Amino acid sequence: MRLLTTALLIGLGVRVVRSRHRRFLHPAGRSFTGTLEIWGAGEPLGAALLDQPAVYGVTVRISKGVGTKGARGDIRGVAIRVHGIDLLLSSTGTTPVTKRLPVPRRSFDTVYGAITPYRSATRKLYLEADPDPDGLPLGRSLGTVPSGAALRLRASDRTVGRLTLGRALSPAVDAALAFDPVRNTTPDLHPTGLIHASRALAYRMSQRWRGAVTSPSSPARP
Repeated sequence: MRLLTTALLIGLGVRVVRSRHRRFLHPAGRSFTGTLEIWGAGEPLGAALLDQPAVYGVTVRISKGVGTKGARGDIRGVAIRVHGIDLLLSSTGTTPVTKRLPVPRRSFDTVYGAITPYRSATRKLYLEADPDPDGLPLGRSLGTVPSGAALRLRASDRTVGRLTLGRALSPAVDAALAFDPVRNTTPDLHPTGLIHASRALAYRMSQRWRGAVTSPSSPARP
């Protein structure tokens, strides 16, 4: 246990140093324009974004949490900037115990979930996404994620819409993006939970060190 703890601390130290020049969290990624179709949840969930049918132009970032090369296993990530809100999802397990925890995967075609619950105007929600069988697969490596790949968006086990990737954005745009799920929220849809405060600190440190500017506006449209 002591050896494992030492290794984790060393790895964390290396990541902190490197984050002066790149993201501390999910350093390897590609950004895309995209379309988010919201169908509504039937019974209201208490969040306008999820309850009201609409089509949004969005910015999407597909990423790897540690930044492993190629198709190697990693915590896969999907960040969505929609209508001034940043939603961040990570690959998770599929059992009742692991579906709320980040789990490394060898493909982007997997199940995603938010590591913190969200609070709407009426209830606590868990946001999730999974591959859309009617869209193109995302594939195993960042370099091969195609336009037209799609995920279904779910809220507390209800399918509420579809996210479809558009054209890829330039590496410069990707590097400048700074998603912040803590600041970029609305009163009726915001993250909560025990690790919320530490998550906020991690994002602020990473963005400040690399000189990124957090903005809820999308840099491009589909």
